[in-house]
Amino acid sequence: MSPGTCSLPLSDEGGLMSIRRHMSSVRQYELIYITPPESTEEALAELHTQVLAVVDRFGGNIEKTENWGRRKLAYEIAGHRDGVYVLELINGPAALTTELDRRLRVFDIVIRHMVVRVDEELAVAERARVRRKTSMAERRVRRGLPPEPTDQERKRHAEDDDDGDSSMDQMFRGGDRGDRGDRGERGDR
Repeated sequence: MSPGTCSLPLSDEGGLMSIRRHMSSVRQYELIYITPPESTEEALAELHTQVLAVVDRFGGNIEKTENWGRRKLAYEIAGHRDGVYVLELINGPAALTTELDRRLRVFDIVIRHMVVRVDEELAVAERARVRRKTSMAERRVRRGLPPEPTDQERKRHAEDDDDGDSSMDQMFRGGDRGDRGDRGERGDR
């Protein structure tokens, strides 16, 4: 048996699939890297070309590249207080991230980098949304209502939300302090 495979059946009919097939599925990642503030456009383009070459080699693709420009770092890194931030949205297999991580550590132009899997977060959010929607439909059916709200109910709900005189809104906007009054002279402590 070759490495990376298992003895599980390859058919999806029984709900099982090989580990290799599962591991090679395409996932979405965000790659953020920071370069020194004096980095030229040519140096950033060369770095992007290097990242693109790794992504292509693993059969992935770069969906989007955003140059966030020069920003202040939260703390000094390697003598730099500022850095040029670049975000790359990448689709590819998990092995791609390991190679990107290895390559970006070698480049002197990269101060810091981070690869984060985002499709898992999106899937969790979608599952939560579906779960909320089905539980709402079940509650409505138990109360003798149709599973989905009618247009009239949606309109009434939207009007209730837009009244704008909520005391909670006032509290979070820093409204008046109620009956607290003047604190008076504080004196020595």
